[in-house]
Amino acid sequence: MALDLLTTYQKEDYLASGLQVTEAAMEGKTTGPKVIQTSAANFSLNNSKKLKPIQILSNPLSTYNQQLWLTCVVELDQSKETSIQTSFLMTVKVDGVAQDGTTMFVHNKVHNRTRTLTCAGRCAEIIVAHLGYLNYTQYTVIVGFEHLKLPIKEMNFTWKTYDPAFSQLEIWFRFVFVVLTFIVTCLFAHSLRKFSMRDWGMEQKWMSILLPLLLLYNDPFFPLSFLVNSWVPGMLDDLFQSVFLCALLLFWLCVYHGVRVQGERKCLTFYLPKFFIVGLLWLASVTLGIWQT
Repeated sequence: MALDLLTTYQKEDYLASGLQVTEAAMEGKTTGPKVIQTSAANFSLNNSKKLKPIQILSNPLSTYNQQLWLTCVVELDQSKETSIQTSFLMTVKVDGVAQDGTTMFVHNKVHNRTRTLTCAGRCAEIIVAHLGYLNYTQYTVIVGFEHLKLPIKEMNFTWKTYDPAFSQLEIWFRFVFVVLTFIVTCLFAHSLRKFSMRDWGMEQKWMSILLPLLLLYNDPFFPLSFLVNSWVPGMLDDLFQSVFLCALLLFWLCVYHGVRVQGERKCLTFYLPKFFIVGLLWLASVTLGIWQT
């Protein structure tokens, strides 16, 4: 997956993926592995108004960490009751550290973005960098703050990645559902082998489409994201999910509309409007999914 730096939309993506997996039992609650693991690195700036570039080294990483975020929370040396909103320029440079210790540029330029610091009692978290897939075992990020003329007490940087235990659980979870879906698909095809397709009802025809799409929705290629350092597995995952969900929406539209329509269902008047509406939703979801990955 491609490198995304300092984008506003990544905050929503992170917050959505930062939920913990919990399971309720009959005699209490058992907590599974955390989705996100964090490691903090704090820097004391001695109330300096002139900030120098800060270099931060991540912890050792593996492909099971999947993605990497670097966030920052600014602590101001002033009353917490004061509300401040100011814009400043943030510069970010990301370098990858290979296993032999050599440093490689992740991107051959420094990223400059204008960010807004909002403080109302406590300053809001700022996403400094987001790496969609990990090519190196460690990363070094150099962060610079320009035109930020405020008395700063602390700069709290936090690394956030997927928990490897959660990644392994996700692999097994998807594998089980791929196997179950494959078995159900084979049983369904076996049960209809004696009937001609002309004798199939609308429900049987739709099930013959939805079951293979459900198999793809569970993404049998998901383990490739841990074996190949590429954005292709993530793109396929987004593509399969959007295709299945849009096909399911199209199925329900046809079923509910079919209750009111009696007789022959013409392609031009019955199916074409639904394909057009669902096709627009599919195109939007695929575009946004691929753009984020």
